[in-house]
Amino acid sequence: MNPNVTAVSRRTLLLGAGAGLVAPGIMAVPLPAAAQQQPQGRGAVIDITRARTDPIPIAIPDFAGDRFGRDIARVVQANLRNSGLFRPVERQAFIQTPEAAAQTPRFQDWRVIGAQALTTGRVEQRGDQVRVEFRLWDVNPEAQLQGTAFTAPSANWRRIAHLISDVIYERLLGEKGYFDTRVVYIAESGARDRRVRRLAIMDQDGENNRFLTSGQYAALTPRFHPSADRIAFMSYQQQGEPRVYLFDLGSGRQEALGNFPGMTLSPRFSPDGRSVVLSSTRGGDANIYVVDLGSRRERQLTSGGGLDVSPCFSPDGAQIVFNSDRGGDQQLYVMDAGGGGARRISFGRGRYATPVWSPRGDLIAFTRISGGQFSIGVMRPDGSGERILSEGWGMEGPTFAPNGRVLMFYRETPARDSRGSGYSSRLVSIDIAGFNERPIQTPTDASDPAWSPLLA
Repeated sequence: MNPNVTAVSRRTLLLGAGAGLVAPGIMAVPLPAAAQQQPQGRGAVIDITRARTDPIPIAIPDFAGDRFGRDIARVVQANLRNSGLFRPVERQAFIQTPEAAAQTPRFQDWRVIGAQALTTGRVEQRGDQVRVEFRLWDVNPEAQLQGTAFTAPSANWRRIAHLISDVIYERLLGEKGYFDTRVVYIAESGARDRRVRRLAIMDQDGENNRFLTSGQYAALTPRFHPSADRIAFMSYQQQGEPRVYLFDLGSGRQEALGNFPGMTLSPRFSPDGRSVVLSSTRGGDANIYVVDLGSRRERQLTSGGGLDVSPCFSPDGAQIVFNSDRGGDQQLYVMDAGGGGARRISFGRGRYATPVWSPRGDLIAFTRISGGQFSIGVMRPDGSGERILSEGWGMEGPTFAPNGRVLMFYRETPARDSRGSGYSSRLVSIDIAGFNERPIQTPTDASDPAWSPLLA
């Protein structure tokens, strides 16, 4: 976790840490055992498939106390609504005031307006620190499901809101959330034939956006390190030839991964963070290599004619998926992480590209191009169960949220501006079932998103 934000660990939250008072170093005091018992009846965990078609009605009144209370509650509400799995109850329907609810919820007032879950909270500012008490309630059995207190510098109040959102998601759906995360992407501006492409980063909801590079040299295909503190990306800084660079988010320092012959492109870190897998062009071919980050030594994994690009490790590090035209057309292949044993897994109509393995290990997302149309889809690692989630004029570059339940990609649309015909490129997220497609707001056009792991 970022040292500027302190909170109890996710494991502590899951095990039922109480709404204890926060002390230096963060202490979480468990509630009495009776208050942590699973409620009878509806139960504390809703099946995520049911929630997709019947979102959980949840009341999220403003947190009492400090001025941040309203802001924190609104961010939590937006996070849960945008997931498509929760339906926040309209505030106009609230009967009990936030201040009273923070003291003692009057459950009949929340049942009558249809809420199944309720959040209450209180915020107190202490100098440049903000302290947030948060409680999650199961309305029907009138039981507390969670109670936690967070403290952080006031400037990081949004981070607390994302942590609270993750607690609610996990407690009610039984799976990890994805709100306390960042997205790195390519910020695009200018005419299509003179496009400026800068490395940029933001919170998963589009807030706290900042540019990491100046745009003097084009940047492409950024990818997070498993620790979320570094980014691998491709840039044209050396003689206009694409090479893989590493960017340190703490220091802002960037360096070339190595001085390898030919072009190096499409990097991704290994699950243990000790190496980078990439594609390198030498002669007329492109093959896949793995580069050890400690020694910067490379090892070739594929060989032979053709273009092998866009490699991505499985979450256990045992396999690599990539796309290749080795069979005459661009398709997806899976091979052992040490090279060898490559087998084709895509057999649908069209060409396949940009594969990425789900953090859960159960799916591979991809871009498919057929008949001039682009599609974003998923399939199982053996190639079965292919499903198209979204189609359009131009779309590419899927990336999974850390819980494997949501994808983000970029969509291009034709646009006309004062200089004539052009296009717009925007980020979009969608549920892996193909529901809840929605745009992600960025200050410029955007492409090549990559989702971070959970930050906590």
